[in-house]
Amino acid sequence: MGEVVGGMKFEQKHGKERVRVGRVWRNQNDGFHYFVEWHVGISLFSDCVAAYVRDDNSDIVATDTMKNTVYVKAKECTEQISVEEFAIKLATHFINFYPQVTAAVVKIVEKPWERIYIDNEPHKHGFKFGSEKHTTEVMIKKSGALQVTSGIEGLTLLKTTKSRFEGFIRDKYTALPETQERMLATEVTASWSYPFEFLGNVPSSPNYFTERYIDVKKVLVETFFGSPKEGVYSASVQSTLYQMAKAVLSRFHDVSSIKLQMPNIHFLPVNMTNKDKATMVKFDNDVYLPTDEPHGSIEASLSRFQSRM
Repeated sequence: MGEVVGGMKFEQKHGKERVRVGRVWRNQNDGFHYFVEWHVGISLFSDCVAAYVRDDNSDIVATDTMKNTVYVKAKECTEQISVEEFAIKLATHFINFYPQVTAAVVKIVEKPWERIYIDNEPHKHGFKFGSEKHTTEVMIKKSGALQVTSGIEGLTLLKTTKSRFEGFIRDKYTALPETQERMLATEVTASWSYPFEFLGNVPSSPNYFTERYIDVKKVLVETFFGSPKEGVYSASVQSTLYQMAKAVLSRFHDVSSIKLQMPNIHFLPVNMTNKDKATMVKFDNDVYLPTDEPHGSIEASLSRFQSRM
């Protein structure tokens, strides 16, 4: 997408970030309201080099116009749609409406509003703020080529046992003791891509992306914890990450690749001593000091061979 300007390669894009929109759908049949909050980012690749090199703005789509478009398109969605479908709708508009736009990238984070339950009964119009966020990134080119990625941010998981870490390299800088029993906690960031290469390949089911998001999250969580009664041992965060990624690709053939980031949230054993007592409080896998700074950074991706990523 670069051009030669003054004997040098020049690349550019422009867009609008952190466009916040809330959308309510009201079901006239049962009286239930449905609510989403989206934080939208837009990037356009367009033929507007003249604005940079000749002070000619005639081919620029104003970023304020992009912001307004988000609200107009949200209004046009009279039926509840997924965050992925809305991103596709936005990106499609920009490449079709503006001749000079060659590609559009739309990134959206859906804030985790969840329905409130009162006495185990779902409230028709009450919501509370949850934890993990649903994300998506969609890129559409003028040719119709499509890339769709979904993801999760802030999926915080913890198990109080069935985790060990031993057999790692020990040298003169190593202070960490080996352990066969520890807490394991992490905040998972996951993103997975779909094999759809053109708009016509996207499944027509209105709940497809929402259901796949729920299903992938379920598999990630179940693989991390294991069965409710027995659990599953973790030899390391690395091992658990790989098993989680492998489980997703094994379960969902419409997911072509997945990337996981799983930093440690440390719970350090507390052993207290003073000059009079060798051990004032002895750790027995029961009292910990929570800390996330500094933390280990572990990430990896797993792809099918035919995946474009």
